[in-house]
Amino acid sequence: MNSSTTPIKNNRIEIADVLRGFAVMGITLIHFIERFSLNSFPEETSNFLLFTDRIIWDGVFFTISGKAYCIFALLFGFSFFIQDNSQKVKGSDFRGRFAWRLVLLFLIACVNSTLFPGEILILYALLGYVLIAVCRLSTRTVAIIAAILLLQPLEWGQIVYALINPDYVMNAQLDAPYWEIVNTVQKEGSFLEMCKTAIWTGNVANMGWMILHGRVTQTAGLFMVGMLIGRSNAFPYSEKNIKMWIKTFILAVIAFFPLYGLAATLPDFITREALLAPSVLLFKSLANIAFTGILFAGIILVYYLTKFKDILHRLAPYGRMSLTNYLSQSLIGGFLFYNWGLGLYQHTGITVCFLIGIIVFYLQYSFCRWWLRSHRQGPLEWLWKKATWVKIGK
Repeated sequence: MNSSTTPIKNNRIEIADVLRGFAVMGITLIHFIERFSLNSFPEETSNFLLFTDRIIWDGVFFTISGKAYCIFALLFGFSFFIQDNSQKVKGSDFRGRFAWRLVLLFLIACVNSTLFPGEILILYALLGYVLIAVCRLSTRTVAIIAAILLLQPLEWGQIVYALINPDYVMNAQLDAPYWEIVNTVQKEGSFLEMCKTAIWTGNVANMGWMILHGRVTQTAGLFMVGMLIGRSNAFPYSEKNIKMWIKTFILAVIAFFPLYGLAATLPDFITREALLAPSVLLFKSLANIAFTGILFAGIILVYYLTKFKDILHRLAPYGRMSLTNYLSQSLIGGFLFYNWGLGLYQHTGITVCFLIGIIVFYLQYSFCRWWLRSHRQGPLEWLWKKATWVKIGK
């Protein structure tokens, strides 16, 4: 760690930090308006708050929900490429170290899951091994595998099975009983009771939800796409890259509206739940990916082509400390909303939770700017890196 007070220069790709900062900011705001998986709210008596609650909930979920996680997944794959390629240039193989790095991430995620039973890093730690499996394959092969995963093969399998078996009835609530247990402890339990329940029941509930909502194959596919973005050197400014991102933006806009419209209208034409549920999930997932393309390419184009670059660039410090920010918001959120802390779930509606989320983001952002004046990385990023490269054996 550098203790100098002189600003540190590095060769980081700043637009990646900006995108990562946007993603973690979005995830933080989503978590706060959901009150960290505690979705029951006190009854509002103010018409104004009822109005703002609805606007904030619908607006934030339409714009950010699912998309922020998609961007985060893309950048996870991109970061793997940067690290792997850096070691290849030095004549080393990073795959073994990355496998160990994922073990460390799993341990970090387990600790975080005791604070917030809805976190994503356990999934990342488990799925990250697909990057080791495909990183030496050709770009074309990886692109094909990623496309198959993003097209939600499990949902297609459910649709085909339901068509072949008219009597098939799917159980779409496998995670619900576990969430009921978790929510009860969030509302009534002590800190230790929360930890004991969340480490197993919370993770079962969370993984069950992600499987039922297509996040597993989607995340693996996005990891690979992020790796391919790194291979193609698509982030630095160049005329070729700008044209590519413009095309991506246009194609994403063209794809989003019919996909989003189909997901919304399918219930009018399909009445059988075994067919409707996977079909809606399929089109919602594809619509989310398309909207992610709009945000992802849009931010890159605004960053490089407009006067708003300086505004977007302010997110870079927040993105550089994404792990620190992601983990700390779990602790802060749990303390604010759960019974073991202040228990604000009893008193705060969506609007107030959103405003609290903005305040927490600003405090984290201010800390990031202060910390990075004298350090290359955030404290948890530094520890993860040091543990990644610890010497094993003689």
